[in-house]
Amino acid sequence: MSEQNKSIALVTGGSRGIGAAISQKLGAQGFHVIVNYVSNETKAAEVVQKITAAGGSAEAMKFDVSHEDEIVKAMEEISKKGMPLTVLVNNAGISEDSLILRLKKESLDRTLQTNLVSAILLSKEAVKLMMKNRNGSIIQISSVVGEMGNAGQVAYSAAKAGMLGLTKSLAKEVASRKIRVNAVTPGYIETDMTHELNETQKNTIIDDIPMGCLGSVSDVANLVGFLAGPDSHYITGQVIGINGGLYI
Repeated sequence: MSEQNKSIALVTGGSRGIGAAISQKLGAQGFHVIVNYVSNETKAAEVVQKITAAGGSAEAMKFDVSHEDEIVKAMEEISKKGMPLTVLVNNAGISEDSLILRLKKESLDRTLQTNLVSAILLSKEAVKLMMKNRNGSIIQISSVVGEMGNAGQVAYSAAKAGMLGLTKSLAKEVASRKIRVNAVTPGYIETDMTHELNETQKNTIIDDIPMGCLGSVSDVANLVGFLAGPDSHYITGQVIGINGGLYI
């Protein structure tokens, strides 16, 4: 894709794990990838380097998705880059697990703000830019626990379930402007978090997965790449699970 034909893909939380894999996949597809991060500049720079080393185009952009003013400022910067924003991947998120009887209001607020409110606000700002070009794909990275629930994750599950309502409602609002909105719900994926589990914990999880294994970050990235590209032009408002059969 020539520079004049490039469009922008913004990946929030794009410096590690699933976000890093998504960033690299979209870079390989020809997008100019903006790798969002909030604290780990080194990791974000590594993702950018991998994309550019493979012949792609990317840059890192620091802003905190839990702050509306930073979201608005970042989108203003993106609007000035001379390339249209055509893909937004709302991947940034946190998990502060707790049984509801021990759930603190501050933790609830942080979880909802970072996982759900940020996705709504980012989608709002992205739609403003995408409407001008009548082209766009917004992809929410939710979770299987947003569909099936999980003890000890009341706040996280509620936030991820909220992303599904966001997906379906927004898809109906913007379809006439050729903007698609879909959600991906990963199950247990091999990341830094799963690497911290001991063998007993990992085997317990795998026993519940019909396919008998964890997923990989590339599994999620490949699905996001499809939803970002033209082959999925008639798909909107959908929730697509990638969980090895854990939830059907």
